[in-house]
Amino acid sequence: MNNAVNDGVWSGSWVAERLGVRLEGDDELTGLLGLALRRNPKRAHLLVSNVLGKHVPQAPSVVYGHGFALGRRVGELLGEEAAEAVVLGYAETATGLGHSVADGIGRAPYLHSTRRPVPGVVPAGGFEESHSHATSHLLLPEDPALLVGDGPLVLVDDEFSTGNTVLNTIRDLHERYPRRRYVVVALVDMRSPADAGRLEAFAREIDARVDLVTAASGTVGLPEGVLEKGQALVARHEPAMTDPAQPAATGRVARVDLRWPRGLPDGGRHGFTPQHRTRLEAALPAMAARLADALPEGARRVHVLGFEELMYAPLRLARELEQVTAAEVRFSTTTRSPVLAVDDPGYAIRSRIVFPAHDDPADGPGERYAYNIAGAGFDAVVAVVDSAADTPALHAPGGLLDRLAAHTPHVVLAVVPSYVPEPLYVPERSAMLPDPLRGPAFSSYAPEEVGWLLQDLSDVALEAPTEEREEAIQSGGAHYAESLPVEYQPSEQYQELFHAALETSAARLAQAVGAVTELVIAERSPRPVLVSLARAGTPVGVLMRRWARHRHGLDLPHYAVSIVRGRGIDANALRWLAEHHDPADVVFVDGWTGKGAISRELAAAVEEFEAAGGGAGFDPDIAVLADPGSCVRTYGTREDFLIPSACLNSTVSGLISRTVLRADLVGPDDFHGAKFYRELAGADLSGVFLDAVSARFPEVAEAVDATVKELLAADREPTWEGWAAVERISEEYGIHDVNLVKPGVGETTRVLLRRVPWKILARAGAGADLDHVRLLAGQRGVPVEEVGDLPYTCVGLIHPRFTRGATGADGKAVAL
Repeated sequence: MNNAVNDGVWSGSWVAERLGVRLEGDDELTGLLGLALRRNPKRAHLLVSNVLGKHVPQAPSVVYGHGFALGRRVGELLGEEAAEAVVLGYAETATGLGHSVADGIGRAPYLHSTRRPVPGVVPAGGFEESHSHATSHLLLPEDPALLVGDGPLVLVDDEFSTGNTVLNTIRDLHERYPRRRYVVVALVDMRSPADAGRLEAFAREIDARVDLVTAASGTVGLPEGVLEKGQALVARHEPAMTDPAQPAATGRVARVDLRWPRGLPDGGRHGFTPQHRTRLEAALPAMAARLADALPEGARRVHVLGFEELMYAPLRLARELEQVTAAEVRFSTTTRSPVLAVDDPGYAIRSRIVFPAHDDPADGPGERYAYNIAGAGFDAVVAVVDSAADTPALHAPGGLLDRLAAHTPHVVLAVVPSYVPEPLYVPERSAMLPDPLRGPAFSSYAPEEVGWLLQDLSDVALEAPTEEREEAIQSGGAHYAESLPVEYQPSEQYQELFHAALETSAARLAQAVGAVTELVIAERSPRPVLVSLARAGTPVGVLMRRWARHRHGLDLPHYAVSIVRGRGIDANALRWLAEHHDPADVVFVDGWTGKGAISRELAAAVEEFEAAGGGAGFDPDIAVLADPGSCVRTYGTREDFLIPSACLNSTVSGLISRTVLRADLVGPDDFHGAKFYRELAGADLSGVFLDAVSARFPEVAEAVDATVKELLAADREPTWEGWAAVERISEEYGIHDVNLVKPGVGETTRVLLRRVPWKILARAGAGADLDHVRLLAGQRGVPVEEVGDLPYTCVGLIHPRFTRGATGADGKAVAL
């Protein structure tokens, strides 16, 4: 048997004749691909590449040349942008191909996904490959910034079949690290006509350019019932190829020291930079010479066998070996994919060697395979593995080396050191970070209701008149979080309005609280750690905690942390949470969404925290009572209605101020700060608000169940409709700064309480939800303009050309 030639017969004819599978496309397609059957309940056939270097032994210059040529084409396509490109390959089959593409582009850094978890390395992402034998992929870059940037991202896989895996990867990465351009690279494009049009539609959906570069294209015609017929064929032929009858080992096994350069990565699992490539190129000739010296004298046919994801290093060694030996050199790698072997010239997999997994930690238990080596007449096989795979199982009877020695007289083992990045240095802060502040020493909430990851600045004078703060903020002279507004003391009329609004909306609020809490428990964590964004999120977090206890008997941890627009979330608070809880259980909580600025801020802050080595696992999707801006997936309602806790400041939020971040008060090892207004205890309505809503929990239980059922079945992906509306309003009213447009009842109330408003837009026909807004606007001399097509109940506008005295009823700015 000669696997490389297959006697001149197309290596897909055996499957095509028995299953009616048709391979249609370019003239060179059948030269690139054969067909086989695999033990996979999701897809019966396997497209077997003749040039990938996975299942079929091939000249390493051919394998490397195909990837390098694709990379050259990508470089020509990108032009000057090629200098900013990053290449991402898919495990396990395309790890070497992707690396070769990166070489062809030029100085492109390279990363491939992996199925092997690496202790101490924090994942930067991951995805699923639905049709694969082993579906889970991890992204483990040593430098998390590798995936950050606006340059093109080049994604490389061996085949582009439906496009689902690649497009899902782009969608996931685009949400985390948006780019303007993507290039998809594959040896063959095998999409059906139905799938072919999806690429352009997908590019429009994410507002980016997506190009496709392939060596050949075609389609696979699959008759009805092909999966069942394929499984039946496998069941019929599998018994004939059981492995106990494999011959006993007779060949000699020798080890060669490659003298792999110290600190040089073995591949792209954690990233491979142009500097790494330069070091590898310099070391290859000497390493190949050592391999050549270890070969038996007179060897005519030599096979270099890589190991699963370790494809590139063995491929480059094999290609270099071609240059220094007269022997015919072939290359392929072991794999975890189970494929039927049939010794027929018209079948792509003529033989297989089976052996136990031998890497530690194994990226999955069970058998591993090497195809088309047994019976191929190789005089020597050079097995190249990484040090994580150089285990007793590799050398044991029945292990890979033992199996290879049964089919070749000479086996050479070369071990490449497994590269594990040094962990990023993060100073030990546990001893520095204090325990959370709790009531009654800090806030009027009961101590079990919430722990504040803040520092107490109650004795610091931080308040400034509203008009002075506004002028400083808009002039760029100060950040809004560097001072506090003077606490608004409501009039008797306003307090009456608050109580009336609470009575009217308590049941509606209770239903939203129940719905969002049930969603969190069903989808995020069965025992979530609630982390509210101080301070508007804190009453909501307390209510969610009360619902979980009322409905499920759960005593959930609840903390409040600071997040500041333009400055991010308190990283020390995140660090404290990561040290005391599983970040996967943390659910960030807020009251409502406006245009989504805080949603974006939190996502960016969590990404920055992870990139700095703070740890991974925090989900930035915020759980809110109301999501009128369509900015999050986890919410109780998307209606824009009055949440009475927005009507007041500290007197409905445990007597706690807004959070403060000022360099002279908050050091690098400190939590952000806030004040406790003990002197306002006589006006405190925090408990009144919580108790009024909690009292309605029993009566809304059925409505909550119905709402949750609808939400679980609904498409809740954010549309960011609110952001688009805010941009339109900003332009229409000549503001040209979305930060000065505050949409929704809650945000409008904040404008009236804390900022210097210009005017209020109210949706025509809005009723009692806006009574308090109209009252506050009247007190401040702010006009209320009714608008017919407003997507929110109301919007507060802050004029960008603020000057003192521009907004008051008497011609002067009103200080609250």
